[in-house]
Amino acid sequence: MTKDMTEVWSKDFVPEGNRTSNVDRFTGFEDTYDQHRPEAPQEVVTLLTGYLERKPSLVVDLGCGTGLSSFAWRDAAYQVIGVEPNDDMRGKAIAKWQSLQQESDSSPNGKAADIKFVSGYSNQLALPDQSADIITCSQSFHWMDPASTLKEVSRVLREDGIFAVYDCDWPPSLTRKVEQTYLELIERAETIIDRHVDTQEQAYKGNKNEHLKHIRESGVFRFSKEIVFHHMEPFTAERYTGLAVSQGGIQTVFKLKQTEINDKIAQFHTLVEEHFQGRTLPVMLSYRMRLGIK
Repeated sequence: MTKDMTEVWSKDFVPEGNRTSNVDRFTGFEDTYDQHRPEAPQEVVTLLTGYLERKPSLVVDLGCGTGLSSFAWRDAAYQVIGVEPNDDMRGKAIAKWQSLQQESDSSPNGKAADIKFVSGYSNQLALPDQSADIITCSQSFHWMDPASTLKEVSRVLREDGIFAVYDCDWPPSLTRKVEQTYLELIERAETIIDRHVDTQEQAYKGNKNEHLKHIRESGVFRFSKEIVFHHMEPFTAERYTGLAVSQGGIQTVFKLKQTEINDKIAQFHTLVEEHFQGRTLPVMLSYRMRLGIK
């Protein structure tokens, strides 16, 4: 049956199994996030449409953030619904969509696809049973409760529908020294958070390496697999550093007004600038997709 939309889409309603700290982690840096994070690559659309063997009527994008993963379906699905509990991230997605609609309206050839962004949680969706052809989680499933999310996915997916979780490996491939410093920077941020935030108030991140295990153990899917693919994107030094700074741990340290991380960020940016030397260079992004077919 269809969930009650008034309750499920209420801004203040938090279903059991969700942590407000996970949602709040992404508050206040939607512009930095949207500027530096990669959009969902075309390979995602190609792979999933190939497994579905038709153009999807409805794609639901869970934890859609600023819409970077939702807009990939603009010309590849009839309808797209991005579900995002964080107001700032969702507000950015809506603003981008409104701008795209204005551009489409002024174009003699273009008509915008049916896309909307709604407040909601992955385990309480205001959608009818068996209504979606594809449900995706881009860089988001590890912030969700896997068991209750997969139960809700099972309800909303049509027969032969596809659930796909895909994540980009951080950091993007560059050099040993740059990548090692990136990882040290992220570790430093988490250490600072541990010192200043009680454990029960911290965001909780699941293990991405267990995504396929959760999919298989749910008993929902008759076929499941992992797919690894790569995508090249142009990067500048500013974007590569910005990608690191857009990580939730570093943003949390900024919110805590702890400045001890600043020197490490400056060191990292110097290394990145030495590599790029003012150039725009192709950088490889490596993705891991775990999918299940109902």
